[in-house]
Amino acid sequence: MTLAALLVQALNGLAEASSLFLVAVGLSLIFGVSRIVNFAHGSLYMLGLYLAWTLSQNWGGSVVGFWATMLAASLLIGVVGALVEMTVLRRIYRAPEMFQLLATFALVLVFEDLALWLWGPEDLLGPLAPGLEGSVPVLGRYFPVYDLVLIAIGPLVWLGLWLLLNRTHWGRQIRAATQDREMLGALGVNPAWLFTSVFALGAFLAGLAGALQLPRQPANLGLDLAVIGDAFVVVVVGGMGSISGAALAAVIIAQLKALCIALGVVEILGVQVAFPKLTLVVEFLFMAVVLVFRPWGLLGKPLTLPRAAAGAEAPLIPAGRMARALAVCVAVVALGLPLLSGVLPYATVIAQDMLIAVIFAVSLHFMMGLGGMVSFGHAAYFGLGAYGVALAFKSLGWGMAASLLAAPVLAGVAALLFGWFCVRLAGVYLAMLTLAFAQIVWSVVYQWDAVTGGSNGMIGVWPEPWLSGNAWYGFVAVVAIAVVWLVRRLAFSRFGLALRAVRDSALRADALGMDVRRVQLVGFVIAGVLAGVAGGLFVFSKGGVSPETLMVGTSVDALVMVLLGGVQQLAGPVVGGVAFTAMRDYFVGITEYWGALFGAVILLIVMVFPQGIAGQFARWSAARRPS
Repeated sequence: MTLAALLVQALNGLAEASSLFLVAVGLSLIFGVSRIVNFAHGSLYMLGLYLAWTLSQNWGGSVVGFWATMLAASLLIGVVGALVEMTVLRRIYRAPEMFQLLATFALVLVFEDLALWLWGPEDLLGPLAPGLEGSVPVLGRYFPVYDLVLIAIGPLVWLGLWLLLNRTHWGRQIRAATQDREMLGALGVNPAWLFTSVFALGAFLAGLAGALQLPRQPANLGLDLAVIGDAFVVVVVGGMGSISGAALAAVIIAQLKALCIALGVVEILGVQVAFPKLTLVVEFLFMAVVLVFRPWGLLGKPLTLPRAAAGAEAPLIPAGRMARALAVCVAVVALGLPLLSGVLPYATVIAQDMLIAVIFAVSLHFMMGLGGMVSFGHAAYFGLGAYGVALAFKSLGWGMAASLLAAPVLAGVAALLFGWFCVRLAGVYLAMLTLAFAQIVWSVVYQWDAVTGGSNGMIGVWPEPWLSGNAWYGFVAVVAIAVVWLVRRLAFSRFGLALRAVRDSALRADALGMDVRRVQLVGFVIAGVLAGVAGGLFVFSKGGVSPETLMVGTSVDALVMVLLGGVQQLAGPVVGGVAFTAMRDYFVGITEYWGALFGAVILLIVMVFPQGIAGQFARWSAARRPS
């Protein structure tokens, strides 16, 4: 490794840092004012690149035309962001924050299919920047001129934002809103206009970040989820709402990746270490370290809660006679479904997927609804459970029963290890640390070809003959019913009461003598164990497992199921798991653009039923109950 190689990689890192900063700083601004974790920010980045490609077909041939394309695409995305805020998000600001997150996830589905409809599934490569096509020599190597321009754009944008936020009246309002939104409104500032303008600015920056990638990478449909993970990491590591923190975090993370590439394969104590492989996970490793030792990021501050968020949630009410009768009927139908296989041959296949989804959703709801611990990385325990079964069954030669036991054990051990760190944090920072650990697990599984099969996964994991077919479906149904019953019993037990007390007010619970972290850790581990059970059933149901089960998309699916059903209701994850699976399977079968249809239905549910499906039915039931 030469000095020239290090210098070129460092310059590559600065170019990547500039791009990361542009997309992350918009996300940070939006969160700082609105407290919305905007999953759709990556979609705005993707649309910015697609729009730049379209405009460049007519304007991109000249220097002026190329930069006009960049600006026009960014401004159009800013308008899209303003329209999204006014038509969707403004209607749900009073809804729980997690439902706002669900709405932005629905927008991801809509925007992705919109891009598919407008531009098709193929990658679209844009033109090189006129006048910046060449490269400059750097100690005998060459570095693209355009990347040098990118390196300069990042600091210029940071300076412009700093001046905007610190030298203008609008900027002072923004900084005040990040500290106390309610007080700012009481002083006569129009919060609706402020939120719209901030969302438009954040969207403009996301669109600019995407448009500037036109000469560097093709526009494709996978960019939205690919970039949002990196942007979240930058924002959290730098400190939520901190512009300078986002810049610092972007530089550090990009340089860490560049260093891994520059180091190549190095022999350490007789063991060859391929540092380039760490580029998949190095930012998450760094984020985990930062959050453990500095929970609010490098330059961040503890988040201030909205004044309206201080109250505790209503206590859980035991199920009445009608609800218990309905639950028994549902269980009987689930168990008796194989009897209808002659009339409905695929019913058990779909129902089996629903039952596994219910277990997965119930496991997340236990820590999220009862414990107040939001996880963006719950797929780690689902995937570890699946891989634990596959490894025990295929590699170790264990029988089916013993292999199934490996799922909750492996997932529980991982939950205990990760949870010990996670329960020391709260809110978005806890959620992002769970994501970091999940990405670390995914990276190990994805690259450990000799053990896990790498990207190919493991196949040929089918139930033994004595428990196949309808017998396997019956086993899954019994386990799902048992898990739902167990979680309900736990919710009304002394531990469940303690868990909810810690959720509502950790300070009061601590003052009453509860060991807050131990209660949270036990809840975290139970949730991980139950997710492992779902993963173990999944691998035998599908005949194999792949690294996709550990990806962030699987965690998001669980979040959507919980929120769709209603996070405040014990029946919420059951209703959400069934509804999510049914809608997805149905929409996939009727249209190529099923994601947009699915997203539109989710948006409708969020706006009409802000408490979730089960939550809304509970409100109707309470309204009809005589006072």
